Amino acid sequence: MRPSLDRRFSSKRLETWGKGPTSVKLRRIEYSDLNARQKEIFNFQKVAGELADYGYNCIKLADDWQGADLLAYHKDGRDTLKVQLKARLAISKKYAGKSLYIAFPMNERWYLIEHDKLVGLVGKHTDWLDSKSWQQNGHYHSTKPNRKFVEALAGFRL
Repeated sequence: MRPSLDRRFSSKRLETWGKGPTSVKLRRIEYSDLNARQKEIFNFQKVAGELADYGYNCIKLADDWQGADLLAYHKDGRDTLKVQLKARLAISKKYAGKSLYIAFPMNERWYLIEHDKLVGLVGKHTDWLDSKSWQQNGHYHSTKPNRKFVEALAGFRL
């Protein structure tokens, strides 16, 4: 069974690994206690772990390169994905046409979908593209999309 994202919200507990003077005391952190940069690194580690199950190795980029926070390359050398990490489901006009994937958590699972495909699903299942945020500012994000849209995203769940 896959570990869920709810562990990041679990109460702090102390775990000791090893015995004697070289044992390591590990304390689970609260995601909400992290600053923005720490959350991005935390999310990178979560997504990288999920993608490892599909044969991908991830490289965290020091700065956005062509909109990507990370590169995920497949063990067979057949794919390299440019991935933008998000803390929630989000679309942005600045990502259009860049062959960029968006990785985001929703309902305690991670999703990975090509941005332009995501925009297409948004247009089919929501009214977000008619919103002031999208029309005037060029972006939209949500933490609670409608059920029909969530169902449409099922095939993109990691």
